[in-house]
Amino acid sequence: MRSSKIGYLTKEGFKSILTHGFMSFASVTIIVACLVIMGSFSLIAVNIGGLLDDVESQTEVVAYVEETFTEEQARALQPEIEYIANVQSCEFVPRQQAMEEYASMFDDQLFQDVGAEILRDRYVIHLADISLTGQTQAELENIIGVAWVRADLQVADALVSVRNVLSGVSLILIVVLVLVSVFIMANTVKLATLSRRDEIAIMKMVGASNWFIRFPFVVEGLVLGLLGGAMAFILEWGIYDVVANRIMNGFMGNLISVIPFANVSAVVMLIYMGVGLAVGVFGSSIAIRNYLEV
Repeated sequence: MRSSKIGYLTKEGFKSILTHGFMSFASVTIIVACLVIMGSFSLIAVNIGGLLDDVESQTEVVAYVEETFTEEQARALQPEIEYIANVQSCEFVPRQQAMEEYASMFDDQLFQDVGAEILRDRYVIHLADISLTGQTQAELENIIGVAWVRADLQVADALVSVRNVLSGVSLILIVVLVLVSVFIMANTVKLATLSRRDEIAIMKMVGASNWFIRFPFVVEGLVLGLLGGAMAFILEWGIYDVVANRIMNGFMGNLISVIPFANVSAVVMLIYMGVGLAVGVFGSSIAIRNYLEV
């Protein structure tokens, strides 16, 4: 009996979607628009985050070894450097190799009569977290045998600031758009139920429970939310591919890389379907609440 009642109420929810076709279309359209806007900002943030990761991975800290240390003594410092928690990797560069690198970058004539002894042995270090650059620099300088450390603190701070601002703005936009979606969805469903307020009142007077009245509306919101999420996902995929292809085939393609949509499609689909479902169900529940107070 219970299952037959749920089946009946579910059927009523689907029937309501077709009966109120324009309002259903408006609800789905609103959900699609909000999700696409939210998703577009999020995907832009993800791509900028990827670019920042690339820049961070290329950011180097160079630790110069004391001039009095032999190459063997300088190489012996590597375990101490690698022991520092924020050191992701380090590469030892002897004086001769450093001299050859300078000679390849500039005119060989400039270094023809210059010996490698004017340079220091050094370690080129990549950090796990550039926000800890200053702390890591201090730890490196405390190692006996490290003369001084070159670290671009201003660049590191700028990258961290950009990432923090980007994360904050993205979070605010997502929260605002979700709240707007719920509000609009609730008011759209409320308009749909306005013409049925007498029907709801009669059902209440003959003893129908709030659950019995609310369930079809919840089903309606659930279906519209899932439909909106699915359509938003397909639309987002198309827009993303078009924009990504234009960027990669244009002059910007040589400067930046765009994350393929296939790499994030599963996450985007889950988020869209989840948000669409939540917005639909919650919006419908809010809309019907006032009409249950008879």
